[in-house]
Amino acid sequence: MRETPLSNCEREFIRKALGERKRLDGRQAYDYRTLKIAFGYDRGCCRVDLGQTRVLAQVSCEITSPKQQRPSDGVLFVNVELSPMASPVFEVGRMSDQGVEINRILERCLKESRCVDTESLCIIAGEKVWQIRVDVHVMNHDGNLIDCSSIAAITALAHFRRPDVTVDGTDVIVHTIEEKDPLPLSVHHMPICVSFSFYEQGKFLLVDPSDKEEKVMDGKMVIGMNKHREICSLQVTGQMLLLKDQVLRCSNIAVVKVTEITEWIQKALENDRQARSNGERFGFREAVVMDTVTTNQMNPEKIKVEETDQSPAGSDDEVTMETSGHLSDEDSKLPEVKILFGENWTCGSGEEIKTLIPTWFQ
Repeated sequence: MRETPLSNCEREFIRKALGERKRLDGRQAYDYRTLKIAFGYDRGCCRVDLGQTRVLAQVSCEITSPKQQRPSDGVLFVNVELSPMASPVFEVGRMSDQGVEINRILERCLKESRCVDTESLCIIAGEKVWQIRVDVHVMNHDGNLIDCSSIAAITALAHFRRPDVTVDGTDVIVHTIEEKDPLPLSVHHMPICVSFSFYEQGKFLLVDPSDKEEKVMDGKMVIGMNKHREICSLQVTGQMLLLKDQVLRCSNIAVVKVTEITEWIQKALENDRQARSNGERFGFREAVVMDTVTTNQMNPEKIKVEETDQSPAGSDDEVTMETSGHLSDEDSKLPEVKILFGENWTCGSGEEIKTLIPTWFQ
């Protein structure tokens, strides 16, 4: 299914709003949407919500042979899945251009920046090493998939624990969780992507563009950076030319955003660690906020009754009224209502209510 394009009226409305320094969701130009991080029951499972955009990252490991060029280094593999559940534009079993772009950006940001110590993944040099696989599944698409995917991937890597192993000659013994505690990955730094969208040949700049804002932009810049002000990757797409001052301006904005997101990730990891160590509940089930509760019974409520001259002496001002889904004896003594089609309605009080019955019903 092809993507539904925006109409000319919508495009003009968005561009006019951007010219007045306004966005559709009320944010400022450099504001991110609400960021939520939740972890699954298993280690290495992370879900990130960036506004309405939702991405799930899962990290797994297996023992494999190393590459010939690097016999003592482990392998880090990144895979991005864009399912039709996220958007009807995506197809099953077919990687779109957007999926290829996200996959390559994540590989450059995570692998080439050497954020994970792959030498620590070596078991036997030249024979057996650990292969770490990061599967990123897009669950809902509402713009800026690159930033949301990068946050989910690096958070899942920091949350993952691999099994401990023992080498006995040429034999490798993989211990279970009951035998030995699993080991975390050696994550040196956390590279995070920050996306910038440009409008009117770079005259206007937005951070964290939504889906509709991405459809009307002239170009986009993605900067992968860590909190140490080190640029891990940089990519510019679109038909536009940027000046040196614009690139420096975007890099200064990215430093602030990456620092805030890194602190948020570390706080989420610490909360999950405390919950697991203290025996508290954790996982996606605890992260769901129950806004409404449906029930067919109600607890007793107290209502105030104003005293009048007709009220009995010694009556209390507060009366407890129990409400439930069943009728009381007094409620069951309501006047019966008989409905006679084609004739008048007769109520228990003897009054008649005339009805208009259509000719076809008669």
